Amino acid sequence: MGKTVNIDWKALGFKYMKTDFRYISRWKDGKWDEGKLVEDNMLALSEAANVLHYGQECFEGLKAYRTKEGEIQLFRPDMNAKRMQESAKRLLMPEVPVEKFVDACVRVVKANEAYVPPYGTGATLYIRPFLIGSGETIGVAPASEYIFCVFCMPVGAYFKGGLTPVNFTVTDYDRAAPNGTGAAKVGGNYAASLLPHAKAVERGFADCIYLDPATHTKIEEVGAANFFGITKDNKFVAAKSPSILPGITRLSLMQVAKDYLGMEAEEREIFIDKLDEFAEAGACGTAAVITPIGGIEYKGKLHVFYSETEAGPVTKKLYETLCGIQFGDIKAPEGWILKIK
Repeated sequence: MGKTVNIDWKALGFKYMKTDFRYISRWKDGKWDEGKLVEDNMLALSEAANVLHYGQECFEGLKAYRTKEGEIQLFRPDMNAKRMQESAKRLLMPEVPVEKFVDACVRVVKANEAYVPPYGTGATLYIRPFLIGSGETIGVAPASEYIFCVFCMPVGAYFKGGLTPVNFTVTDYDRAAPNGTGAAKVGGNYAASLLPHAKAVERGFADCIYLDPATHTKIEEVGAANFFGITKDNKFVAAKSPSILPGITRLSLMQVAKDYLGMEAEEREIFIDKLDEFAEAGACGTAAVITPIGGIEYKGKLHVFYSETEAGPVTKKLYETLCGIQFGDIKAPEGWILKIK
């Protein structure tokens, strides 16, 4: 294992930290340049850059993990690359080829190897690729030039306290419009969530639950994460809707539930007034992996799942298995792990 910087790894939160190198590539005249590593963490943009006015941008989030043997590995980076391509298509941006995306992530991790937290600290190296319209546009139209960038930083747990249940409240706000950008990982979805999030926190909740924008009867997202439930007859159920972000953690958990825990797993509509079919519930995503849901407040009443103080047994097992795969302690399905040489 190479040298690591002097950081109190266990005290890390989920905050920005400038590391030594980031990757940048520019799209101009219909093609991407080769891309390079740079030390400067500042971007120079025209005042008329499309991203500043019309929000032409998308991003991804993935992690690098240090194994017990000191090796570094990425978890399903090709899936992030493909999802970014789908987001780019939705906003009429040039797609970043999968190979270029994965290579950029690998180069950034290697260049910042000293920041990859040691095994056993619970910390990881968070990688943030993003794609923005940098070309000057004043009429509403796609930009003429684009920037693809990847940076990284070590992070601790997204929610302090690790696998501790938190409560959520159902909001009347919508995260995305029907046939809108809900399935793309674009900044506008997150900008729209800031106010409902602040209102939920003000009332003592971790975040809010968004219902489907058309009928307000079905669960869509939990803050910035995907919802899942464990039914009383031990099935893993993920919410299904055209405006849900196709989560890589959620997809992976479905396979873990089936192949490692021997459960049935399905994607389907989940009605907010039928919460009592679930013995356990959680929110899942790259940042937190799994956040157990203690209870959901709906129409002034708190529906508690397994417990408000302890994660349920299936949620724990799912978390331990997926983290075990990510950190190299459990054999991964074919193609899930990319080892950084």
